[in-house]
Amino acid sequence: MKDMPTFEQRLARAKFRAWHRGTREADYMIGGFFDRYHPAWGEQEMDWFEDLLAEDDVDIMAWGLGTQAVPERFRGELIEKMQKLDYVEIPR
Repeated sequence: MKDMPTFEQRLARAKFRAWHRGTREADYMIGGFFDRYHPAWGEQEMDWFEDLLAEDDVDIMAWGLGTQAVPERFRGELIEKMQKLDYVEIPR
């Protein structure tokens, strides 16, 4: 049987996946969200984020921008924080 990853291993994997989405815009939105909020996360928030990372970038971005309805399973405080977009820092 395979060992379950530690919380720290899950965080490291999520950070990589958040910042390597395939487009610069998705990287800033999803990676920036991770960087801003992950220090306060527990298991429940981590589960939510890992599920979110399995979704297509176009859908995540549409939910974050409010141009598409957020599925029930992703509704709540975390997606509301993502929708503020105040965490996105675009380097020049």
